[in-house]
Amino acid sequence: MKHIRVGDLMTDDVISVVSLTSFKEVAKLLAQHDISGLPVLDDEDRVVGVVSESDLLGRQAAGHSDAGATDLSGSELAAADVMSTPAVTVHAQESAREAARRMTRSGVERLPVVDDEERLVGIVTRRDLLRLFLRPDAEIRRHVIHDVLESTMGLAPDAVTVHVVDGVVTLEGRLESRSRLAILVYLVEQLDGVVAVVNRATAPADGPVPASLQEVAHGPSAGR
Repeated sequence: MKHIRVGDLMTDDVISVVSLTSFKEVAKLLAQHDISGLPVLDDEDRVVGVVSESDLLGRQAAGHSDAGATDLSGSELAAADVMSTPAVTVHAQESAREAARRMTRSGVERLPVVDDEERLVGIVTRRDLLRLFLRPDAEIRRHVIHDVLESTMGLAPDAVTVHVVDGVVTLEGRLESRSRLAILVYLVEQLDGVVAVVNRATAPADGPVPASLQEVAHGPSAGR
């Protein structure tokens, strides 16, 4: 099934700094561009950390009250002194759903997007990922019918009646087995933009889910 990728949502014009950028300049960039954080790069554009407003405020709360904070030796602090590292990053080809999970697990509000050599190519924020849940109901219904029923499960497009309202998918009808119905519900839940699935479809009882169908729902390693 098709999923929205990080590359479809990311911003590729990224405000970034290098390790030696001063504390004051970082604070100025955050304010000027109305952003809450930015990536820190090395000489080869590889992401080495992220500086957020909370990083700056935390350093100030530790005893540095002026905009151009200094360390105990009197030297002005730089991005490398206040950044969070290692940076939590994501690749453009990864699914937006996985990016959202990673963002939630890590407790961050943005993920630098990197290429295979860890060089910065974009950034994705929580606000960007919220667009996942703004897909039109008609588009979600189309994906349920085409991607799930027809392409993945090999069923007729009218095998199950599909209703979508505000991202909530309701399934009605009857399938030939409960295992098939369970897989249908699972696959619909994985679609981008689906908030919840209400299953009103029915099916007769059957045995364990066949291995071939487990692989469709969970991947080749399912059931091992």
